Amino acid sequence: MLKNILFISDHGDPLAPLGSEQAGGQNNYVKQLAMALGREGNRVDVVTHWVNPSEPQIEMFGDACRVIRIGAGRKAYVPKKEMVGLLPEFYEEMKNTIDLSSYDLMHSHYWLSGLLGLRMKKEYGIPWIHTNHSLGIAKEQVTGVRESTRFYAEKVILRSVDKIVTTTESESSLIQSFVKKPSPMSVIAIGVDEAFQPTDMDGESIDTPYFAFAGRLEKTKGIYTLLHAFRRLVERGELEDSAKLLIAGGDTDSVDPVNKLPKHQALRAAIEGLENRIDFIGRQSQRQLASLFKGATATIVPSHYESFGMVAAEAQACGCPVIASKVGGLAEVVKNRTTGWHIEKGNINSLAFAMKTLLANESYASRLGRAAANFANREFRWPVLSKKINKLYEVTMDEKKDAYAGNGSRWYIGG
Repeated sequence: MLKNILFISDHGDPLAPLGSEQAGGQNNYVKQLAMALGREGNRVDVVTHWVNPSEPQIEMFGDACRVIRIGAGRKAYVPKKEMVGLLPEFYEEMKNTIDLSSYDLMHSHYWLSGLLGLRMKKEYGIPWIHTNHSLGIAKEQVTGVRESTRFYAEKVILRSVDKIVTTTESESSLIQSFVKKPSPMSVIAIGVDEAFQPTDMDGESIDTPYFAFAGRLEKTKGIYTLLHAFRRLVERGELEDSAKLLIAGGDTDSVDPVNKLPKHQALRAAIEGLENRIDFIGRQSQRQLASLFKGATATIVPSHYESFGMVAAEAQACGCPVIASKVGGLAEVVKNRTTGWHIEKGNINSLAFAMKTLLANESYASRLGRAAANFANREFRWPVLSKKINKLYEVTMDEKKDAYAGNGSRWYIGG
C-alpha cells in the first residue's frame, strides 16, 4: 500500500555532511530509513531546518524522497538548545510550504521534532510515530544536569504519540521508569550503511596491529578511559611495540591533520609520551570508517552511555569484534564473549585486560569477528528493519483511520 509519509527532523538534515555541526547518528538514521522506505514503495518527505542558505529549499534523494528545508526566520546554523524558540515559526512556515493534510502518517525524530508532531496531531489528526534518538533522563544520569523543558516535553510526547519506536529494550525500560503510562512501544534496531561489510575495503592498508575508536572526543564517550587503558598496557610492556591506537572523530578545530595529534590540552596531556603510538585521524567518511574497522584487532566503544551504539553496530557489520561498556543499548548491540566483550563503564583495568586478551589471541578475536558479522547481518540491515517499520506504519494507520482531527489553534506543550 503506497503511503505518503512525513518525517520531522527539525535539527537533523539527512543530507548534511556527517560529522558537521549537529550532523551525526540521527541524520544518518533519517536518511537511511527514508531511502529504505522509498524502496518499499513509499513517498517520504523530510522537513528540517534550513541551515545553509546556498542549499535549495527542496532537494531529492533516494528513490522517492525529498528534503524540505524551513527557515523559521533564521536561515543559518542554530544550536539545538536554541531550536525550541523557533518551533512556533517553524510550524507556521511548514504549514504554508507544504500541505500537511496530504500525509498518511508522520514520524518525528527527537523531542524538538516531537513538539511539532504533537501540534500537527492536534490540528490534523494524522497518525503519529516518534523515535527519541536520545533521552533527557539518560543525559541527566551521565552528566547530572537536568534540562527541565526537555524533560517535561519528552513526558508529554511519549504519552501523546500513537506509537513509539525504541531501538533497544533498555531504552523501552528507561521510558517506563520515568513516564507514567507511555504510548505503545516497538523495539526496532538501527540499520547500518551498506558501506559496512565484512569484505576487503578501499583505503590505505595498515600493517601494524591497532585498536580503533570512532566518536566525539568527549569525556562521556569514554575517550580518557581508553587513553589511560592504552597507556597502562604500554607502560607494563603488555602490548607489542608496533601496536597502535587509531582515533577517528573531531574536526580541524580539535585535531591537527598534519601531525595527527589533538589540539585540546587535556587530550594532549593524556597522550604525553605516547604520540608515536596514538594517531588522531580526524573525521572519516563511511567508507573510510569501514576500512578502519575491518583492519582493527577490535573497535573500542567505552561510552558512559549510549541509547543504541551505532559505532558498535557498524564495526560488527565489518567483522570486527567490539569492546564496549555495558551501558544502555551497548549491552544489547554487543553480545558479550560472542561478538565482543563487555566492560564496566570507566574501568581502566577491565578495558586494558580485554584489549590485551584480544591482541594476544588472534584466532579468538577472528572468531568473535565472524560472529559479529553474522549477528549484524541479521539484526542491523536496513532492508529487514524497514519492513518492520513499514508494517508498524500500516498497523498504526489502520488503528487511527477514524481518528478525530482536532482544530487547536494555540501553540503549547501538552494540554
